[in-house]
Amino acid sequence: MPIFFYRAKDASGEILEKKMEAADRFAVYRKIKEGNQIVISVKEESAVKSKIIEKAKSLLSKVKTPEKIAFARNLGTMIKAGLSVTRAISVMEKQTRNRKLKSILISLSEGVSKGQPLSESMKNHQDMFSTLFVSMVRSGEESGNLAGSLKVVALQMEKSYLLAKKVKGAMLYPIIIISLMIVIGVLMMVYMVPTLTETFKGLGVDLPLSTRVIIFISDFLRSSYLLIIALVVAMVPATIGFAHSKKGKRFLNKLILKIPIIGNLAKEINAARTARTLSSLLSSGVDIVVAIGVTQEVLQNVFYKEVLNEAQKSVEKGDPMSSVFVRHEDLYPVFVGEMVSVGEETGQMSEMLLNVATFYENEVDQKTKDMSTIIEPLLMIIIGVGVGLFAISMLSPTYSLVEKI
Repeated sequence: MPIFFYRAKDASGEILEKKMEAADRFAVYRKIKEGNQIVISVKEESAVKSKIIEKAKSLLSKVKTPEKIAFARNLGTMIKAGLSVTRAISVMEKQTRNRKLKSILISLSEGVSKGQPLSESMKNHQDMFSTLFVSMVRSGEESGNLAGSLKVVALQMEKSYLLAKKVKGAMLYPIIIISLMIVIGVLMMVYMVPTLTETFKGLGVDLPLSTRVIIFISDFLRSSYLLIIALVVAMVPATIGFAHSKKGKRFLNKLILKIPIIGNLAKEINAARTARTLSSLLSSGVDIVVAIGVTQEVLQNVFYKEVLNEAQKSVEKGDPMSSVFVRHEDLYPVFVGEMVSVGEETGQMSEMLLNVATFYENEVDQKTKDMSTIIEPLLMIIIGVGVGLFAISMLSPTYSLVEKI
């Protein structure tokens, strides 16, 4: 017989939560009433398990950036069309198939229905709504232009997402090729080289230095594979831990900025992200001190965070923000400081920052395209050199034997 979970109130008013095996839920009702108790709820075990599974799926699912962008854009459009915030959220909640997003939208709708501002309801879901998102919405609520603020934040998120996607796309191809090269190289060292080594020993020829090096690497991989696996397994958590530590972040962030080509690209990406985020916040009416603080949280590189922290303190003292960017030309290109200075002088800071963001986004776009064009032949050359060295190292002993004959 199925098992039922039930909640009931006894004669003293105490709430009881128990389970009972019965033919059906009507039998459960009868037994509860026979005990002079009041039925509150009865649920079959399968229904309870289903609810738990649904809850687990909701927690495990993730709201992706494109869905966040669509949420901001659609909410802004519907509010502009005259729909109330609760009705607009309800419409999106019915349309979405993402369980996590659905639960968040239900929570937002409930919060707004109780009279809570949308920005305050969003604070309860920090994994979905960043500080930037919440600040923009709060500014829109205060200015009475929530639809406009949502449109701006959707555009800002979209530009930032596309910028990151282009950079990742440019780096993905070389990473895949290099990884395959390493795997193929290891397989050749483990399975192919030992066979050739035995042949060379049987021939008794003198081996050149390059051949001896390859044989040494092959022997080491075969004899110490357990040590190598242990080192790799130990290095993964150690590297992750180091990367998340304060010193590790500073080291890696500085290393990225020092790498040729990649370093300049990273500087332009951070310049574009800084300018667009500040422009979006300022155009929505956010106070400049708050805007700098929010932008600081958006950036990932600790050195850029420190520059913005310095800029925030400078503005609080009444000093121009442009002076900070000018002092840190090693991080921000000269163009950024000059444009910010013009914005301060003309009172058009938001427009100047938007121009800076557009300029560097176009620069990054072009450089990632150029990088993809350059990387492909460069990788072919590296592969050719690697294959050539291996072939020469393995074939030269054979030529030595032929010459002796």
